[in-house]
Amino acid sequence: MNIFGTELLNNISRIGAPGVLISIFGAFASLAFVLLIVGSLVLKGIALWKAARAGSKPWFIALLFINTLGILELLYIFVFSKRIKTEE
Repeated sequence: MNIFGTELLNNISRIGAPGVLISIFGAFASLAFVLLIVGSLVLKGIALWKAARAGSKPWFIALLFINTLGILELLYIFVFSKRIKTEE
């Protein structure tokens, strides 16, 4: 690619506008996918840490093996871990 981006312009004209839109959408979809995975891993780490600190083996095992893209982890962090603390 040169300084003026003529190669990019040639590719755009060869692919056409719909192809460029699909390419841009693919880039955003890839970014969203990466952010979703990173967010899910962060939530899983927090939920596993809370379950381990609470000594809850069933929750720890469930959180470790069930992948729900953060839904189960959010429920544990904000709902179920509060119940475990109040029961003690």
